[in-house]
Amino acid sequence: MRMLKEDPSQPMYNVARRSLKLGLLLWNRFTSRGSENIPATGGCIVCANHASFLDPPIVGAGVRHRHVRFMARDTLSHNSFLGWWFPRIGIISLDRSRGDISALRSAIQTLKSGAVVGLFPEGTRSPDGTLQEPKGGIGFLIAKAGVPVVPAYISGSFRAYPKGARFIRPHKVSIVFGAPIQPAEYAALAKEDDGYTKIARFIMRRIAALQPQ
Repeated sequence: MRMLKEDPSQPMYNVARRSLKLGLLLWNRFTSRGSENIPATGGCIVCANHASFLDPPIVGAGVRHRHVRFMARDTLSHNSFLGWWFPRIGIISLDRSRGDISALRSAIQTLKSGAVVGLFPEGTRSPDGTLQEPKGGIGFLIAKAGVPVVPAYISGSFRAYPKGARFIRPHKVSIVFGAPIQPAEYAALAKEDDGYTKIARFIMRRIAALQPQ
């Protein structure tokens, strides 16, 4: 497999990524496969299933050659440390209590500038670890950005750190990145009735296809 060099452009992000990856390796026997599917340059969206607060660190730990910027609900920034840290690692704040058009525009602009944005189409953590219905707003963002979308499936994070858990359990976690979905594959859906929802569901099907058999 082609070895990918670490992106040196974001030192604080890289320190955080390496530290979290070390913890995942030691405590959760973390493994990653397919990160070469993420383009080395240019805007790209990584879309993964969401069952745990561990999921963003798992995605980031699996991608060493690009800085992945995530969207996170703004209430997390009420914590004084996270409020200081999030802007420094490129987190895009999102108000989930309303349709946050400003956050979506910021994410689209970030993608058009050539960056990688990590998204969780389900919008919030799964209550039971199974895949949930995606949010239509994700389809809107994908359609307007017009960049490749790399589906990813995370295994084990629900058992390691489910919603409501106080401690991270030493359960194995892994991530697999699938082949990139090119804009031509989803562009036609945006022209159909309820097209953004159809795009979101299309992406979720590609995520589901990566589940271990």
